[in-house]
Amino acid sequence: MHYKFYEMSHAALAPWRAVADATRLLYSHPLNPVSHMSVGKHIAASAELFERTTRRYGKPEFGITETRVNGVPVPVHEKVVWSRPFCKLLHFERSLPRSSHAGPKILIVAPMSGHYATLLRGTVDTMTQYGDCYITDWVDARMVPVSDGSFDLDDYIDYVISMLHHLGPNTHVVAVCQPSVPVLAAVAIMEKNGDPFAPASMTLMGGPIDTRENPTAVNTMAKHKELDWFRDNVVMSVPFPHPGFMREVYPGFLQLSGFMSMNLDRHIAAHHNYFNHLVEGDGDSADKHREFYDEYLAVMDLDADFYLQTVDTVFIRHALPNGEMMHREERVDCTKITNTALLTVEGENDDISGIGQTKAAHKLCTNLPEDKRVHFMQPKVGHYGVFNGSRFRAEIAPRIVDFMMTHDHNMRRKQLSVVPTEQKKAS
Repeated sequence: MHYKFYEMSHAALAPWRAVADATRLLYSHPLNPVSHMSVGKHIAASAELFERTTRRYGKPEFGITETRVNGVPVPVHEKVVWSRPFCKLLHFERSLPRSSHAGPKILIVAPMSGHYATLLRGTVDTMTQYGDCYITDWVDARMVPVSDGSFDLDDYIDYVISMLHHLGPNTHVVAVCQPSVPVLAAVAIMEKNGDPFAPASMTLMGGPIDTRENPTAVNTMAKHKELDWFRDNVVMSVPFPHPGFMREVYPGFLQLSGFMSMNLDRHIAAHHNYFNHLVEGDGDSADKHREFYDEYLAVMDLDADFYLQTVDTVFIRHALPNGEMMHREERVDCTKITNTALLTVEGENDDISGIGQTKAAHKLCTNLPEDKRVHFMQPKVGHYGVFNGSRFRAEIAPRIVDFMMTHDHNMRRKQLSVVPTEQKKAS
């Protein structure tokens, strides 16, 4: 019922958004004398603010068409190389000169937690400078017909394993936030089964491996609610005429309201400043606001099975750190990880995944040699800064790439090939 009411409200506001947009155009047109007056600027700013706050934001584009490798501009072509009903694997293929080394093969697993994978645009843009990048592009559940079946945490793990098989050996996987748990589980399963396509390294960034460590507001809310509460209060059916009609989902607009309420004062201040920037004609600041919120306000629905299983497994039962997590009747045993190198990254000011929650992965991988594990805590960054922004580009990304290169099988073979024969025999 709430989902239908949301759709009806959105439809009812459509004519008013059209009026607001027309008003903005009228009072901002340079040939209109009023547009140069204070009253005209205030009317145009008010109209734009109304239109943007009542708009439904569609899926953004990555828009990465070029990168720089060793300071040289290189064209980038985005294409789908693997596909399932709930996910597409995108490859950012670079047209490298023949003399250039491709770098590590990198699979970035984006979070399925409300926002689209384009939230990691800055992550991809940075990592394409260093290696051959792929990213999971999760599909909005309301766009998936019920006939394609449901999608849960077990399916998520299967998808990760299938993508690693598609990419082949010597892949380096990077899990950003929510996928840290299923990626760690996937690697544990692959290593347990002696899978030759287990990744060479995995990097877990700001992920909820053990939410009992320095719990945040998100963790606390989940801990004090029964699973039935989430099922009864946030799970809804997709209304007609969406392709996923009748699919049970956790709607994107509910997730967005949760995101916004966590830092409501900051969002109100940001929109107030945006209004002032419009009135003052500060185009650069206004563009930065639009760029951020065009991404932040674009949300997707999650299949209810995945959402509820994740809440129960990760936030209520803490199944992975307790050694109780199951994947299709098989226990996930992180002690089986002995070959895939592990890097964990946290942010000092992370208010989503507290300090220690990601680092907890090292406690689980007890049989992984010390020379294959590293933990890094980035000072002065919050959750978003762990995978995006200036400190990510300057300090975090180079560490990740250095870790990958250290544990890249191809690089190790090259190093061995230059060792004198006598030294190889001695070793």
